Amino acid sequence: MSYFTQESERLSFRKLTIDDIPVWTAFFINNNRIKFLGIDITKAPVVLATEWIQRQLERYETQGLGHLAVIEKQTGIFIGMGGILPREIEGKQEMEIAYSLQPEFWGKGYATEIANQLREFGFANGLSKRFISIIDKENGPSLHVASKNNMNIFYETHYLGMEVFVMGCEVA
Repeated sequence: MSYFTQESERLSFRKLTIDDIPVWTAFFINNNRIKFLGIDITKAPVVLATEWIQRQLERYETQGLGHLAVIEKQTGIFIGMGGILPREIEGKQEMEIAYSLQPEFWGKGYATEIANQLREFGFANGLSKRFISIIDKENGPSLHVASKNNMNIFYETHYLGMEVFVMGCEVA
């Protein structure tokens, strides 16, 4: 299984395409959690979606990683994104496990399933011996997901204008 074609029990992953912009635009409308993304939320939703997807397409080419479209197997519905993202934080190169779900799919265990799949894939394929998630201190649901993904708080810092916990896990 390649990075771009992963599967978990209920989800499949694939590369994003420009055709995903309309469905991803909906993510930025009436979503009270976009404040946790460290992006310019004054931009139009379609601009945010386009920039986000374009950034992933560039990551695929330059890093071989990035956010992937996450599809609910049972319905074929695009429910959000998840991926492993190279990051520099506090002057150190890290590998971040990140995810974002359409609001109607919150509270169903999908974020935990995405995070667990990415962690397991990353360790099994030697992408890193350590994975982190950068989470706004006020984002309780994502803090809960990180805990369920065997992550502990490594440290606190400022990132993209937010007070965050850097949570992580390492190969023993």
